[in-house]
This record gives sequence, structure tokens and C-alpha cells, in this order.
Amino acid sequence: MLFLYTVLVVCCAVLLVAGVIEQRRHFASLDQIPTRVLVNGIRGKSSITRLCAGALRGGGLVTVAKTTGTAARFIHPDATEEPVHRKFGIANVVEQIGIVRRAAAYRPDALVIECMAVMPALQEVNQTKLIRSTIGVLCNVREDHLAEMGPTLDDVARSLSRSMPQGGVCVTAEQDRLPILREEAAKRNCRLIAVDPETVTDEELRGFGWFTFKENVAIALAVAELCGVDRATALRGMYDAPPDPGVLSVERYRTREGMPFRFANVFAANDPESTLMNVEQLLGLGAIERPLNVLINCRPDRVERNGQMGELIPRLAPDAVFLIGHPTRSAYDAIPAQWRDRVTDLGGDRRPAAELEAEILGRLTPGSSLVAIGNIHGQGELLLERLTELPADDEPMHHTTGDVR
Repeated sequence: MLFLYTVLVVCCAVLLVAGVIEQRRHFASLDQIPTRVLVNGIRGKSSITRLCAGALRGGGLVTVAKTTGTAARFIHPDATEEPVHRKFGIANVVEQIGIVRRAAAYRPDALVIECMAVMPALQEVNQTKLIRSTIGVLCNVREDHLAEMGPTLDDVARSLSRSMPQGGVCVTAEQDRLPILREEAAKRNCRLIAVDPETVTDEELRGFGWFTFKENVAIALAVAELCGVDRATALRGMYDAPPDPGVLSVERYRTREGMPFRFANVFAANDPESTLMNVEQLLGLGAIERPLNVLINCRPDRVERNGQMGELIPRLAPDAVFLIGHPTRSAYDAIPAQWRDRVTDLGGDRRPAAELEAEILGRLTPGSSLVAIGNIHGQGELLLERLTELPADDEPMHHTTGDVR
């Protein structure tokens, strides 16, 4: 028995020593990167990461970036990128160690990296042990991951604040819970910079080749200024930055019978407020038009989200609503009674995509728009595959893409 205890103690000692060596090696890699920007928040993290990296590259800073969103990417200093390969396809915050080591090999001026932690404790570990950012970004507070960070939005704000750098600077575009963020920043001796989206002009926004939000641009401009890059130079760098693979897209299609319509994929905007912001912006820019038709894809493991999308219907004021996936009842019950006469329930998670396509497109009117919201997985993915097979509108294509929050 004594022998077994001795073996156990020796093994534990070896693991402890190995852990200490690994941590020191990781901290040494971090020390080779003078500016480390950690982007956290609920919506727009990937886009902000790319905008910040583009702005710093535009200013002549050797910059490495890494996104985590729809498709995780490692972005080299020349703006080329490659997928982040994961064992068994499972994301784990420990992968940040390898990313930092790769980034340090470039001897960069800056690393811009998206926070991939959801649990509050892991967000703090991500900051204090893995990234140790000098500049933090907390883009916004939205209704998402309430089970892990909630249950209230105030709780979400405090959870996200765990990624603020101790004694550093944090940039935010959040307005509603700014007092909470200021309180949390003060606890960490962190200087909080609240940006004003209206300082970004419409003319500056038109320079982008995709839809983006003034909040995101304002954050990237503030980060660039902190790094010594002037506004005009930063904007040029952002204009040249490639958009995220998960950006929202608006396409003009024709049905198989030749009827034109517009399709907006807003699936990636998971929370209701971000979904509403995307649709309102697309309508305001004329990228989609009324008559407006809304498609909600439901998932059995996102029942609460299904209901939130149903509650959103009066604010979107569509002419028709289509429910697909399962259980559609979770979305239907959340739609106010006065709007239910516009609902077509196509539920049943085994219905073929061709049947869904025929049912939905057969009810559209010429020139109307179809907006897909909720969650893409399941029948949403299958339906999208069918739609990409449709012929493009004969008129000149107005293909635009943009970030989703």
C-alpha cells in the first residue's frame, strides 16, 4: 500500500512540475506580444475581431488574429487565414495556448483574439491565465447563454466583465448596462471606454463591402486609437479586412417557376434583439423589402429560443410566418393570438426539404422577402441547401454580406 501511495505522490509531483513549466512557457509566449486584445460579448465578436485586426494591420502593426464564431479561423499577419483544427471537432479554451504559441512565432505587435469561454469562471481563466489581455473589448450584453451566465441580463453583464483586464483598458458599445460595467471595471482598476456609435458616419459605413454596425466600427476605431493608429488609416484597414464566413447574406433568387424573391439568412443572430436589429437594418437599407415573410426554424434543444423568436413576430410585423423543425408548438404558443392567422405550421423534423421549399415558396408573392431566423441546425440547414440550387434573379445581382449580432 505504501508503494502505491508513493507512486501516486510521485505522479502528482511530476504533473505539478509539468504544469508549472507549461505555464511559464505560455507566459513567455504572451510576453513576446506587446498588445493583446481580447474580444468578449454576446453578438458580433468575430466581426469585431476582424475589424480590429484590419485596423491595426492598416496602421502597419504586425497583427495576428483568431476568431471562434461560425467557423474558427487563425488569421496571419498578411490577412490570409486557415481553419482552426480541433480534435474530435470539440472546442476547448485550452486551444488558446497553441494559438498564442503560433502567434508569438511571428513576433507580432498585436494579437486580437475572440473569447471562446461561456461559463463565467472559464471567462476569468481565459483572461487571467490564457490571454492576459492589455485591451479588453466587451461589445454588448444580450439575451443568450442565460443558463450559464444568467438568469438576468445584469448577471450576464457581470459574467462578461470577468474578461476585463486587471489594471488595463476595456472598450464597450453597451449602453443599457453601462453602470454595471463601470462598477465591475472599477473593481479591477480597469479604465472603461464607452464608444458612441453615432461618431461613425453613414459615409464611413458605406465604405464597407458588407453590412456592419456602427457599434462594431466604433469599437475597432477606439482600439486602433489606443494602439496609435489614426482614424483614416484604421478605416482603410477595416475596409480591406475579409468578412467572417458566418456573415449574414441577402440573395435574390427566382423560384423554380420563375418568380423573383429575396432571401435573408439571419439564422446566426440567435438572440431576439440582434435578430430585430439585423432585419431592421436590412429593411432600412433596402436590401430586403416588404411584403415580409418570416421563417422560424425550431430545435428541441432550443425550446426557450424558439419561444423568443415567436414573441418577436409583432415587432417584425411580417405578412406571413412559417414554422419548421420541431417542436414548432414552442414558437407558435409564443406568438400573440392576433398574429396567428398569419402562421403556417410546417412542423415535423422529418419532412423533406423539397416539400418545405414547395410549401413556403408557393405562398410567397412576387418581389417579397423571406427572412430566416432562429437556429440554422436541422431543417434550416437542409432548406438552405435547397435554396442555393435556385436560379439567381435575372436582374443585376445585389449580393451583400454583413456581420450578425
